[in-house]
Amino acid sequence: MPDPIQRLADELGDAFTAEPSALQRARTDRSGWVSDSAPSGIVMARGIDDVQAALRIAAEHRMPVVPRGAATGLAGGAAAVHGELVVDVSGMDRILQIAPDDELAVVEPGVINADLDAALAPHGLWFAPDPASKDISTIGGNIATNAGGLLCAKYGVTREAVLGLKVVLAGGRVLRTGHRTVKGVTGYDLTSLFVGSEGTLGVIVEATVRTLPRPSGAPTTLVGFFSGVRQAAAASAAITAARLRPALCELLDAASLEAITAYLGEDGGLVHEPIGGGASGASLIVQFDDADAGARAAEAAALVRGAGGTVRLSSDVEEAERLLALRRAFHPALAAQGEVLIEDVAVPRSRLADMFEQIERIEREYEVRIPTVAHAADGNLHPNFVHRGPEVPDVIWRAAGDLFTTALRLGGTLTGEHGVGVLKRRWLREELGDDSYDLQREVKAVFDPFGILNPGKVFA
Repeated sequence: MPDPIQRLADELGDAFTAEPSALQRARTDRSGWVSDSAPSGIVMARGIDDVQAALRIAAEHRMPVVPRGAATGLAGGAAAVHGELVVDVSGMDRILQIAPDDELAVVEPGVINADLDAALAPHGLWFAPDPASKDISTIGGNIATNAGGLLCAKYGVTREAVLGLKVVLAGGRVLRTGHRTVKGVTGYDLTSLFVGSEGTLGVIVEATVRTLPRPSGAPTTLVGFFSGVRQAAAASAAITAARLRPALCELLDAASLEAITAYLGEDGGLVHEPIGGGASGASLIVQFDDADAGARAAEAAALVRGAGGTVRLSSDVEEAERLLALRRAFHPALAAQGEVLIEDVAVPRSRLADMFEQIERIEREYEVRIPTVAHAADGNLHPNFVHRGPEVPDVIWRAAGDLFTTALRLGGTLTGEHGVGVLKRRWLREELGDDSYDLQREVKAVFDPFGILNPGKVFA
């Protein structure tokens, strides 16, 4: 049988590359994790036919396949090694249809999240999934990892926005799942199975997604400043318990505030005086986008004050964007200090303060700093470890392991939105239990009988 690389080059022409610098880039994603070697080739897919051909040849030669988009993932899921074939769908970036009457859109996997949202705006619609990487991450990647973001507490994660998919399976078959209707319960929900599957079941080549009416009116944004993170977490819990339903509720601890202030500078154009002046040990950014946003924000402000915080309120759209820019500056601010292991755990909202307390314990015991932000309204924390790279020191992995098992002990999960990839697979059985873990591996085997789809990811 001819060499698979030669077959790929012959059948796919200039859609196939083994250019050394491209292969080196495919060793990593935004997680910072780098594979031991470079993949053997990359298919820069221009359409479904290219993906089908790549998977057909790969299956015939039992060659592992790593699906890849913009590579903004944070768990190493799109990184490849020698002997593997990368199928890059970032070039499949067409918005195929916007159907305003049905409030849906049909897109290829390489469409950038923010670009879809911009295309929907003239129709009075928007795409609700709002990962921090929305300006650079693709819809296909958002679906593969079931990405979350700042707006999850009110609008849900990516799964809630996906109506149907077109997927190329191992061997090259095309599978259609889901529907274009709001309701649909025929058969097993294979669409939801593929959402969050991290490329281990198939390669997503098209998605039918739900859109929502664009919020009307100006949002009202509240910023609360606190002496410590426990008070901020208590205020968040009180807002949730009051059923005020903010569009977002972001908690930033003292270390994250310090990093952001150092990165943006004192004249960064944000409401930063209590931060830069050192008066705040934690901050809570809460935004309401309902018709009665002002009234809800006023109620929330009273709860913030009751938890010992001070409050600033604004209904100015530009000010709201500046405040959200503060939150979105967190990861660039840490990256300016060194290499960053960006982590992601979630706990029940009632245990958020306890998890922050445990993070402080882990910092003391392992003598590491862990700046942390949280999507407080849904209990999703992002503890970050800054180190001098390129390798993650063993002490940080030990601290991260303690972090993960602590989240599980508090009734939480290893990952709220980043996925498992390679970084968390060693702890997956501990969360799922033996029966669920083994059954999930059996499900993968049904879709991928030769074990060629993203091997080594998710399952150890």
